[in-house]
Amino acid sequence: MEHLRELRNRLVKSVLAIIVFSIIAAFFYDQIYDLLTRPYETSVRALAERQGVDAQLIIDNVAGPLTLYLKTSLVVGIVASSPFWLYQLWSFIVPAMHRHERRWTMAFVAVAGPLFILGVCVGYYVLPKGIEILIGFTPDGVSNFTNIGLYLNFILRMLLVFGVAFEIPLFVLMLNFAGVVSGKKLGEVRPWIVIGTFVFAAVATPSTDPISMLFLALPMTVLFMLSEVIARFVDRRRARRAADDADFASWSDDEASPIRSAGGVGRSAIDGPSDLAAPDDDVMRRDRDDD
Repeated sequence: MEHLRELRNRLVKSVLAIIVFSIIAAFFYDQIYDLLTRPYETSVRALAERQGVDAQLIIDNVAGPLTLYLKTSLVVGIVASSPFWLYQLWSFIVPAMHRHERRWTMAFVAVAGPLFILGVCVGYYVLPKGIEILIGFTPDGVSNFTNIGLYLNFILRMLLVFGVAFEIPLFVLMLNFAGVVSGKKLGEVRPWIVIGTFVFAAVATPSTDPISMLFLALPMTVLFMLSEVIARFVDRRRARRAADDADFASWSDDEASPIRSAGGVGRSAIDGPSDLAAPDDDVMRRDRDDD
């Protein structure tokens, strides 16, 4: 019940953060709308000049403008509040870890948010080319009237896919910090990870064009490689620490280490005289002369 209550509190805080950022985004709706429709306008302008394609965005129902307003504000609120709800997610996992592993929490928050936004930016960068390829299949003499709600579903899904995909290698690295996945195991399955990354990119990108797939798959592959390198480094440190702990554990709590006294007689901390031989008089005399 304690875990369920904590999960409820984390979810409530995350939802409140999303609502607050969505309200803030609503005040900048016009600027956000221009930003989201710019890839479409860029693509249509290029197609009109090259192929004479007639394409427009339309709204085909009365409630469409309001739905568009609410949906756009909500998605922007989710993206803008990503550092906060990612922190809540990680904080829910942290109590299951050791104390020395919890220091990675702030590093996770510092990297996860910018990484998500970087993925969104990459998706926004490749959108015009993907839209241009798709609308370019419009036959001659046919006008392409796209419902703006469907267009925003397409573009927002595209951006969210890129943002979430950029987080996957980071979660793999966090699993390594938790001791669930080792760097060696990641190296063994590396070919399958690369193949799976390209398959995921091909399925996840709604534009279905090869350019969007490559722009999603290549950065994910690089991030996976970087995660493997860091995981191997963490595993080596963990192995050295375990070896040191095992070395100390081999000594009995009642066993005393030999200590050489100032007079040269070996004594232990508990058992009295040690078996170590005292240095001869010549050695002690040379030491005093050197002093």
